[in-house]
Amino acid sequence: MTDAAPTRLEAWRRDLAAGGRRVPGFDPADGGADARLLILLETPGPGGDGPRLVSRDNATGTARNLSRFLAEAGIARGDTILWNAVPWVVHAPGARNRALRRGEIAEGLALLPGFLSHLPQLRAVVLAGRVAREARPIVAAARPGAWIGEMPHPSPTYVCTSPAVPAAIRATLREAASRLATA
Repeated sequence: MTDAAPTRLEAWRRDLAAGGRRVPGFDPADGGADARLLILLETPGPGGDGPRLVSRDNATGTARNLSRFLAEAGIARGDTILWNAVPWVVHAPGARNRALRRGEIAEGLALLPGFLSHLPQLRAVVLAGRVAREARPIVAAARPGAWIGEMPHPSPTYVCTSPAVPAAIRATLREAASRLATA
C-alpha cells in the first residue's frame, strides 16, 4: 500500500461515519486502495462497541470461513479488500443480527460508485450473498473492465447447509485468482 492511497480511502470511510453511523474501518493488513480484488459482503455483524475493522481476522465464523477459502484459492492478502454492500452496523448495540431493510440496501448500494473510485487497481469483484449480488449492475457500470463473480455468503449459517455451498465459494474464488493471475 502507498501512504497517500489509504489516507483517501480512510477519509472516505470517516466521512461516511461522520453522521454517527458505526462504519468499521479497512483492515490495514489487506491491500487497501491498491487492492485488485474486492470481496463485497452484506453488512457488518453486531460485534462489540469498540473500534472495528472489516477483516478476515475478526473472531466470527464468517471471517474464519472467508480466510480459509481465500487461502485455499491462493489469493494474496495484499490483493484484497473486504467491504460491505451496507457498510454500517445496522444492529442496535447488544442486539442480534437482523435482516436488512430495503431502504438500507438501496442507500448502501448508492455509495458503491464513490467507494469503487478509490480502488484504481481493481480487476475483480466477488459479490458474496444475496444483498451483495444486487450490486452487480452498479459495479459493472462503475468498473466496466472488472470481472464480477458471485458466491454464497461465507457465513456458517449458509456454508453448513449443503456441500454445494463451500464448493460454489471455492469455485468462485479460484476463478477470481485465475483472473488476477492474468490481469
